[in-house]
Amino acid sequence: MALLIVTGFCLGLSMADLPLSPLKLRLFSYHKWVGVSVWALLLVRVLWRIMHAPPPLPAGMPAWERTAAHAGHLLLYVLMALIPISGWLMSSAQGVTTVYLGLWPLPDLLAKNEALGRLLLIVHRILNYALLGAVVLHVAAALKHHFVDRDGVLGRMFRLTGATE
Repeated sequence: MALLIVTGFCLGLSMADLPLSPLKLRLFSYHKWVGVSVWALLLVRVLWRIMHAPPPLPAGMPAWERTAAHAGHLLLYVLMALIPISGWLMSSAQGVTTVYLGLWPLPDLLAKNEALGRLLLIVHRILNYALLGAVVLHVAAALKHHFVDRDGVLGRMFRLTGATE
């Protein structure tokens, strides 16, 4: 999912200022495909998370860090859900149907409305930059736990079971 999110973000940045061309339209399609894929994978991820509790945080972790960890994860999940939906809403308002993988048209969620489309573009961009900020904080916190605290928190991300060291 991280690779898809980075790809979608990079596509979004690179295509935004391109002049209208077949390349720009193709990049927009790829960007939308990535967004729909992220949203679908997020559903699977949430179902997995509901059925499989994560390993416990280290016992010595301060309460404020536990709260920050839970809030940060919740923020990541919310943004991963809202960003593709905001893009889909924006496309609908701009009168451009999203066609997943060039095969399956998704229903437009809104009627065409240019002003709303411009507003949703701003919302989509703000949400993406919020996700970028949340990811930077998440990575910084993981590196702090790994190199400063040496508490095994980073290793939790790569285990498929609830086992701890």
